[in-house]
Amino acid sequence: MFGRLLDRIGFPILIFAFFLSKLFAPFVFLGGASLALVGMMLWGLGMGAQDSLLKAVLTSVVPAAKRSMAFGVFDTAFGIAWFLGSATLGFLYDRSIVTVRAYLIFLQSFQ
Repeated sequence: MFGRLLDRIGFPILIFAFFLSKLFAPFVFLGGASLALVGMMLWGLGMGAQDSLLKAVLTSVVPAAKRSMAFGVFDTAFGIAWFLGSATLGFLYDRSIVTVRAYLIFLQSFQ
């Protein structure tokens, strides 16, 4: 779905998908089970957009001879960021779940 929209609309669909996915935190952490489900769907939307759209965009702007390096750098940066984010959330979770909620909502406001 995202690939077809990227072909038809172009780069704005990437921005739209990430804007929608950044709204996940309040739904997941501030609502009940129904709102958490909505938040999980928004998060999944962002992950799907990232997996399909970012790689398609990267392929279109990087020469074929450099693509393997570009994908390696992208995936390495993604993995390091995921680890650091998880470690930070684990540290905050040991202190207070309210702090985790506030931190995630704060971070989402800057995306």
